[in-house]
Amino acid sequence: MRRERDALGVKAVPTRALYGAFTQRALETFDLSGRPPHPALVRAYARIKKAAARANARLGVLPPTWARAIAWAADRVAAGRAPDAAVLDGLQAGAGTPTHMNVNEVIANLANERLGGRRGRYQPIHPNNHVNLGQSSNDVTPTAIRLMALELLGPLREESARLEGAFRGLAARERDVVKPGRTHLQDAVPITYGQVFTGYAQSLNEATRSLVATARELRVIGLGGTAVGTGITAHPRFRAMVARELSREVGQRLMPARSAVTTTWSLRPLLACSAALRGLAVDLAKICFDLRLLASGPHTGLGELKLPEVEPGSSIMPGKVNPSVPEAVEMACFQACGHDHAIALAAARGELELNVMTPLVAFNLGQSVDLLTRAVRLLRARCVEGITVNRARVAALVSGSLVEATALSPYLGYEVTAELVKEALTAGRPLREVVSGQGLADSRTLRRLLRPSAVTRPQRMDLALRRRLQASPAYRRYRARLS
Repeated sequence: MRRERDALGVKAVPTRALYGAFTQRALETFDLSGRPPHPALVRAYARIKKAAARANARLGVLPPTWARAIAWAADRVAAGRAPDAAVLDGLQAGAGTPTHMNVNEVIANLANERLGGRRGRYQPIHPNNHVNLGQSSNDVTPTAIRLMALELLGPLREESARLEGAFRGLAARERDVVKPGRTHLQDAVPITYGQVFTGYAQSLNEATRSLVATARELRVIGLGGTAVGTGITAHPRFRAMVARELSREVGQRLMPARSAVTTTWSLRPLLACSAALRGLAVDLAKICFDLRLLASGPHTGLGELKLPEVEPGSSIMPGKVNPSVPEAVEMACFQACGHDHAIALAAARGELELNVMTPLVAFNLGQSVDLLTRAVRLLRARCVEGITVNRARVAALVSGSLVEATALSPYLGYEVTAELVKEALTAGRPLREVVSGQGLADSRTLRRLLRPSAVTRPQRMDLALRRRLQASPAYRRYRARLS
């Protein structure tokens, strides 16, 4: 062990550790989740330190040799070549100070060793005085969470686009398959599987656009605001300079916030990002439930879809196969909604000049993006790309149902059509057969009115045909009977 002195006194630290006394105290105090900070968050801290060192060197407040050593050490941390930079629990003291100082101490020790110094001596580079020059946990941590989110959202958007493409492929393949539509879990009007799958694809497209919109807000940073956003201890030009340096480092155009005071307590952009993730999760969960319902059976349920078989479905019922992938993805979606709720509670705790709940936001946001990225990938690769439509089953459901009634209503009238539906239900006969049997329309007319292109999309009404049908003696007798 080596001995280090801090504001609380002397603290023993493992000799080989790259971290120092601050991190050691946090290690002994916080053990809540059993999970370290997200690697992308640690990378973000390191990149901020590199950009800050370069900005301070340009501004003449940090020797260039020290700045280069700090940048070299920060690169090692960002590349994951300094595991001691992520030794703490993700849930920790407020404002993320423990992890922030963990990174500061590791970078300082690495930089000093590069300059010929000894680990734990902090000569010539000090974690607070130099690595943290012009910064505070209160502006660095919110910025790091933004960078983490920007990094992680890229793979999620890519996976969402792939799943969207898989659904569009299904839509093209099944574009002419007419199925019963259902509302309130009851028979409604016809719809094609092309339209159903296109709807799923479009929901994913819109969810991805929401994520892109939130990314614009995440690029606005309060770095340089230091403790409460006033910029105390920072060079007057540090905010603009560090934003440019950090933009180059992360490959994103970052902009200084108009009010760094606001960014120290308001986590609204991160909350908006979480809300966009929740929106994706909610739509994805709905899609998964639809897939499970449409594949239910195979003999006693809807049985319209066949999902890929990925595992046996029961420990007791031989041959049973369950919709395991949509089930698991639904669970992931619900968990992401739970993360969002925790983030909302944390964002509401921005009291006075600081929100101290940033570690909770980082903890849940990182998990949420990772979870949804894996869930979207799983659904596409192990389910959607292998879906087949049971066309015979779908055709049987359409022919034996009353889903075509709405298409007849403009021509025969709501009341007459409703009575025909009741008659078909009572007699257990197809609607077409009842209409034809009453002499209200011949088979040729019914084929024209109930063809797929007529019952699944907008159509101009044939007014002449309506007049002819409603002027027939059969229609008048049926109508009179209702009166």
